[in-house]
Amino acid sequence: MSERAVTFTREQIAAYAEASGDRNPIHLDDDFARSVGLPGVIAHGMLQMGIAATVAAKAAGGPDRLRRLSVRFAGMVVPGDVVTFTAEPAGEGKLEIKAVNQRGGAVLTRAAAEYAG
Repeated sequence: MSERAVTFTREQIAAYAEASGDRNPIHLDDDFARSVGLPGVIAHGMLQMGIAATVAAKAAGGPDRLRRLSVRFAGMVVPGDVVTFTAEPAGEGKLEIKAVNQRGGAVLTRAAAEYAG
Protein backbone atom coordinates (compact mmCIF):
# COMPACT_ATOMS: atom_id res chain seq x y z
CA MET A 1 0.00 0.00 0.00
CA SER A 2 1.10 3.55 -0.68
CA GLU A 3 -0.23 6.65 1.09
CA ARG A 4 0.32 10.40 0.89
CA ALA A 5 -1.45 13.22 2.73
CA VAL A 6 -1.48 16.59 0.96
CA THR A 7 -2.54 19.93 2.38
CA PHE A 8 -3.73 21.96 -0.59
CA THR A 9 -2.65 25.60 -0.67
CA ARG A 10 -3.53 28.61 -2.80
CA GLU A 11 0.09 28.75 -3.94
CA GLN A 12 0.03 25.11 -5.06
CA ILE A 13 -3.24 25.63 -6.93
CA ALA A 14 -1.90 28.79 -8.61
CA ALA A 15 1.35 27.02 -9.55
CA TYR A 16 -0.64 24.17 -11.09
CA ALA A 17 -2.78 26.68 -13.01
CA GLU A 18 0.37 28.24 -14.46
CA ALA A 19 2.08 24.92 -15.25
CA SER A 20 -1.02 23.37 -16.82
CA GLY A 21 -2.27 26.45 -18.63
CA ASP A 22 -5.66 26.02 -16.92
CA ARG A 23 -6.15 29.52 -15.57
CA ASN A 24 -9.91 29.23 -15.13
CA PRO A 25 -10.79 31.90 -12.54
CA ILE A 26 -12.60 29.35 -10.34
CA HIS A 27 -9.09 28.18 -9.41
CA LEU A 28 -7.57 31.63 -8.89
CA ASP A 29 -10.15 34.26 -7.90
CA ASP A 30 -12.30 33.87 -4.77
CA ASP A 31 -14.80 36.53 -5.83
CA PHE A 32 -15.32 34.95 -9.24
CA ALA A 33 -15.60 31.47 -7.75
CA ARG A 34 -18.24 32.68 -5.30
CA SER A 35 -20.12 34.42 -8.12
CA VAL A 36 -20.67 31.02 -9.77
CA GLY A 37 -21.80 29.33 -6.57
CA LEU A 38 -18.55 27.91 -5.23
CA PRO A 39 -17.27 28.48 -1.69
CA GLY A 40 -14.16 30.18 -3.08
CA VAL A 41 -11.30 28.91 -5.22
CA ILE A 42 -11.12 25.16 -5.72
CA ALA A 43 -8.26 22.88 -6.69
CA HIS A 44 -8.07 21.47 -10.20
CA GLY A 45 -9.36 17.94 -10.55
CA MET A 46 -6.35 17.10 -12.68
CA LEU A 47 -4.03 18.27 -9.88
CA GLN A 48 -5.73 15.74 -7.61
CA MET A 49 -5.51 13.06 -10.28
CA GLY A 50 -1.80 13.77 -10.74
CA ILE A 51 -1.17 13.27 -7.03
CA ALA A 52 -3.21 10.07 -7.12
CA ALA A 53 -1.04 8.91 -10.04
CA THR A 54 2.16 9.41 -8.03
CA VAL A 55 0.72 7.36 -5.17
CA ALA A 56 -0.39 4.63 -7.60
CA ALA A 57 3.03 4.63 -9.26
CA LYS A 58 4.72 4.06 -5.92
CA ALA A 59 2.34 1.19 -5.09
CA ALA A 60 2.92 -0.33 -8.53
CA GLY A 61 6.69 -0.35 -8.07
CA GLY A 62 7.47 2.68 -10.23
CA PRO A 63 5.89 4.97 -12.80
CA ASP A 64 7.10 2.87 -15.70
CA ARG A 65 4.82 0.04 -14.52
CA LEU A 66 1.56 2.04 -14.64
CA ARG A 67 -0.58 1.23 -17.64
CA ARG A 68 -3.94 2.87 -16.90
CA LEU A 69 -5.44 5.24 -14.36
CA SER A 70 -9.06 6.29 -14.04
CA VAL A 71 -10.95 8.41 -11.53
CA ARG A 72 -14.27 10.12 -11.07
CA PHE A 73 -14.10 13.60 -9.56
CA ALA A 74 -16.55 13.52 -6.68
CA GLY A 75 -15.90 16.40 -4.32
CA MET A 76 -14.41 19.87 -4.25
CA VAL A 77 -11.04 20.51 -2.69
CA VAL A 78 -10.44 23.98 -1.28
CA PRO A 79 -7.29 25.57 0.10
CA GLY A 80 -6.58 24.18 3.55
CA ASP A 81 -8.12 20.78 2.83
CA VAL A 82 -5.96 17.81 3.76
CA VAL A 83 -6.54 14.96 1.34
CA THR A 84 -5.13 11.50 1.99
CA PHE A 85 -4.45 9.53 -1.17
CA THR A 86 -4.01 5.76 -0.92
CA ALA A 87 -3.38 2.97 -3.41
CA GLU A 88 -3.63 -0.68 -2.47
CA PRO A 89 -3.72 -3.98 -4.35
CA ALA A 90 -7.10 -5.00 -5.74
CA GLY A 91 -6.26 -8.16 -7.65
CA GLU A 92 -3.57 -9.14 -10.09
CA GLY A 93 -2.10 -6.01 -11.68
CA LYS A 94 -4.79 -3.75 -10.24
CA LEU A 95 -4.90 -1.05 -7.59
CA GLU A 96 -7.76 0.57 -5.77
CA ILE A 97 -7.16 4.28 -5.21
CA LYS A 98 -8.86 6.43 -2.60
CA ALA A 99 -8.72 10.16 -1.93
CA VAL A 100 -10.46 11.30 1.24
CA ASN A 101 -10.48 14.75 2.83
CA GLN A 102 -10.06 15.52 6.52
CA ARG A 103 -13.84 15.36 7.01
CA GLY A 104 -13.97 11.81 5.66
CA GLY A 105 -15.48 12.83 2.32
CA ALA A 106 -14.31 11.15 -0.87
CA VAL A 107 -12.94 13.63 -3.40
CA LEU A 108 -12.22 10.93 -5.98
CA THR A 109 -14.38 7.84 -6.50
CA ARG A 110 -14.24 4.85 -8.81
CA ALA A 111 -10.49 5.41 -8.83
CA ALA A 112 -8.33 2.56 -10.03
CA ALA A 113 -5.09 1.79 -11.76
CA GLU A 114 -3.67 -1.09 -13.73
CA TYR A 115 0.02 -1.90 -13.82
CA ALA A 116 2.38 -4.34 -15.44
CA GLY A 117 3.02 -7.31 -13.18
